[in-house]
Amino acid sequence: MSFPELPQPAPGEVLLVCTCYEDGKALWGGLPDQIGSRREGDVLVLGGSGVRLRPVEDRGWDHLRGGNVPALVPDGGPGTPVAVLADVSVVYGGDGPLLIDLTAIPGRGVRVPSDRLGEILTALLGGALAFDDLVRDTDKYGMYQGDGGRPALRTPTVPPHRPFPALPSTASALLVRTSFDDEQAWLALLEEVGGVDEDGWVGTGLDPDEIDVEHYPLEALVVDDPAFAGLGPGHVPALVPPEEHTTLVVLADARTFAEPGRPLTVVDLYDTPGQSTVLPCREVGSMVCNLEIGNMDFHEFVAVEGVRPWWNG
Repeated sequence: MSFPELPQPAPGEVLLVCTCYEDGKALWGGLPDQIGSRREGDVLVLGGSGVRLRPVEDRGWDHLRGGNVPALVPDGGPGTPVAVLADVSVVYGGDGPLLIDLTAIPGRGVRVPSDRLGEILTALLGGALAFDDLVRDTDKYGMYQGDGGRPALRTPTVPPHRPFPALPSTASALLVRTSFDDEQAWLALLEEVGGVDEDGWVGTGLDPDEIDVEHYPLEALVVDDPAFAGLGPGHVPALVPPEEHTTLVVLADARTFAEPGRPLTVVDLYDTPGQSTVLPCREVGSMVCNLEIGNMDFHEFVAVEGVRPWWNG
């Protein structure tokens, strides 16, 4: 799947990209009213902030993921450090718009309250806020300064020290090794999740009668390549190819090989691209399964400060 290139915004403008369509028609939900905008020609001016949003529509952007947005920026580079998406969560879920980082760690996202969009964009464009500040102050839903509880483990904001290659395309999950200091620990992890088959997958070909439904096995394509050493959660969304709807990316990082339970870092690709959570290895397969069938949402696997996670009984 390929997406059309984004237009280059005029100086001082921010793109507001519709990624939700029905029968080819752009759906914006109630967002234009919720953000307190007035129309001036083809531009929405946000309240007293003066921020100018340029709404853009193309049914070729239907189901565009936030992580894929940086690749669609024209060769001249982003006119602004951020783009705003009106996605399916805005239209049908009543969530705030999704801001996508185009410069610091391109492809990661943060949701913001609709009625604060002008204020937050003003601070970002003026340098009073950095995208890192937004990431550090999100709740478990990925909402900036939301009231959903502060995640017990914050998503790192370390910028990439070098470029990373694209990840493989798959319609399931990816298990990506990012720490290469302990080969035996990596082999033990693979053994714990059922071993790797000849095609490079874990969790396939299992006897359904022997599956523990309380700890469903992880089914994922394994990526064991030193090119991904040091890969962080925020870098992941931009590396996932758009051809398949990858469920999520699971990172086996230094924490995995140093702490009990072999905890894995899991990265959201949809609701808030780049948001991460850390789960014991035994729970990640159940997370993948529940997300694939739409039974649970990513935020339900995010531990909150001061609250015992449900998976720890």
